[in-house]
Amino acid sequence: MVSLAQHALSPVAELEAVGTGALSREAACKLLRPGDDTLPALLASAQRLRDRFKPGTVTYSRKVFIPLTNLCRDYCGYCTFRRDPGQPGAHTMTPDEVMEVVRAGERLGCSEALFSLGDKPELLFPEMRDTLHRLGYKSTLHYLEAMCERVLRESSLLPHPNPGLMSAEWLQRLARVSPSMGLMLETTSSRLLARGAAHDNAPDKDPLKRLRVIEDAGRQKIPFTTGILIGIGETIEERVDALLAIRDLHEKYGHIQEVIIQNFRAKPSTPMAEWPEPDRADMLRTLAVARLLMPEMNLQAPPNLSDPYYADLLDGGINDWGGVSPLTPDFINPEKPWPHLEELRERTEAKGFALKQRLPVYPEFMALAAAHSDRLAQRLDNARDSEGYARRAA
Repeated sequence: MVSLAQHALSPVAELEAVGTGALSREAACKLLRPGDDTLPALLASAQRLRDRFKPGTVTYSRKVFIPLTNLCRDYCGYCTFRRDPGQPGAHTMTPDEVMEVVRAGERLGCSEALFSLGDKPELLFPEMRDTLHRLGYKSTLHYLEAMCERVLRESSLLPHPNPGLMSAEWLQRLARVSPSMGLMLETTSSRLLARGAAHDNAPDKDPLKRLRVIEDAGRQKIPFTTGILIGIGETIEERVDALLAIRDLHEKYGHIQEVIIQNFRAKPSTPMAEWPEPDRADMLRTLAVARLLMPEMNLQAPPNLSDPYYADLLDGGINDWGGVSPLTPDFINPEKPWPHLEELRERTEAKGFALKQRLPVYPEFMALAAAHSDRLAQRLDNARDSEGYARRAA
């Protein structure tokens, strides 16, 4: 008689035999369903695939986090980053404030300037239009472009912007001043746009719009970061569909440099403050299924959102910790501090991996990034070592 665990994991064995991301949607959904009897074998399969395609090394990017503006026209049910004008903490950074953070990060050996900002706040708030006018820019994206250019011109850091929805033209413009950029897909579930759901009153979280941006980036061969946010009300099937959508776009264009699996964390004073968080097993299952679906891709999970057991995320098949800052907090999750870099190294090495500092663009995506401008090509040559990692190693 075939046991339940053996039956559920038979698609995994088939996947490993052919060495491709051929795990079916049905099999992936089955593997995501709770069941402690299947988890150890599932994790073992994910680890074998990670060790086959991404052996020996786990990477991270030493960064500064630059919240260019926290004004945003979207009202996601879990977000404490966004503000309305006049709310406590509402702020748009000046150019001098941006460069002060950049220079402090430079002194600490950072190589990435991560720009995060609200999505087109000037479309909703006249106060933001006034701020942009005083700064001399037509839109938030014009301001972002100028700050990325200044970081390139006046520092050794490389910009990585997360500006929200963009046109194909804006993708092209930002690709000339940043070697990589990102937009979290989060989910393919349009249900979550409904009243009372996670993306109620968040027009820029429409999955079709976000998929369009990711595909436009693929057409332009821009190294791109995306991922999913688990535990915000999506079904297991919808979670798998989001992973498959990301995989399909990468198979078509070859531009998705990393896939982030981020776990929802409940925050006080938000509509989802009492919403249940994904537990450790749910996170590990999702990581493992993502590895099985995308065995050759870079898979990331933020360590600060799984503290104190974040080292266990390596058991799910990840090969990257994402951006970790020795200077600035995680402004999206300020209640969850980054691990100290020495502790991150110790925990990674205890699991049998070398920890390496990468640039905001992965080594295998350097050529795509360099093709967008001669200045970027030169800056990447100056910043990388012989293997494509950060020259100034941690």
